[in-house]
Amino acid sequence: MQLLIPFAAPLSDAGAQALKSLQLPHLDALLSHWREAERDAGDESSLSPPHERALARALGWSVTDGLIPWAARDAAAAGLDASLPWGRLTPAHLLLGSDHIGLTDPGALALEPWESRRFFDALHELFASEGFTLHWVSDLNWLVSHPLLKDLPTLAADRAIGHALHSDMPAQPRLVRRLLNEVQMLLFNHPLNESREARGELPINALWLSGCGAAQAERTTGAPRVDERLRTPALHEDWDAWRAAWTALDEACIAPLATYPEGRLVLCGERGAVTLEAQPKRWWQRLSGGARAGRAAALLETL
Repeated sequence: MQLLIPFAAPLSDAGAQALKSLQLPHLDALLSHWREAERDAGDESSLSPPHERALARALGWSVTDGLIPWAARDAAAAGLDASLPWGRLTPAHLLLGSDHIGLTDPGALALEPWESRRFFDALHELFASEGFTLHWVSDLNWLVSHPLLKDLPTLAADRAIGHALHSDMPAQPRLVRRLLNEVQMLLFNHPLNESREARGELPINALWLSGCGAAQAERTTGAPRVDERLRTPALHEDWDAWRAAWTALDEACIAPLATYPEGRLVLCGERGAVTLEAQPKRWWQRLSGGARAGRAAALLETL
């Protein structure tokens, strides 16, 4: 069994305080006899977050920052031609400042599939007129294909949410930049957004492009299970909810994982990730359990 946990460790001051008070007895016990097999040492300024890099490597892909082809993988799953360059377009709400933008968590927008489809239909011709192929997959995942997307690095949405983004974002080809700007103009005061605002919901005022690139061959076995329950409280900086989710995860997932003789656990923070592997317990660990409180928190602080 393999388990990958994104947002296992926060960087903000409030998040660091939440981590210090976190009690994870099952992870403490697991660390007494599991070994560190791999470490991805990065920083918080990378385009691709550690959990995306870790999952890509587990799939057998080579990893280039900002150019992990999630959209091509989605295209293959949808029965589309995955040999084409694809990108993900996510309906979004941008907070626009004079010198920066901010991305609201798309998952918090309460966008219904029927509503997303109507936005998609309203914007489809804009992309088609410039030679882009657009395909609706789900409310927050539209796929777009064009040769310009083959080698186009982008900032992952999970990197952007909750941060003020300035001019150091990846440059986009002029055509792509123009289209995304025209999307904003078309959505401004759109009747669908007027209805959303009347219901007290944020308008959809942009599309977020990510996950571009050409498809890579994927391992047929060995992909980890990804548990994303820490993502939303971490991105929303709800540290009480994050601690509660970690406690539940420790009980429900870490405890049984420790019983697998060939288990693997990937813990991902905002800077890096660490992969842990099972190894046989030594005789003194079988007698004492070997657990030491606080060992888990100390490891997570390095991520």
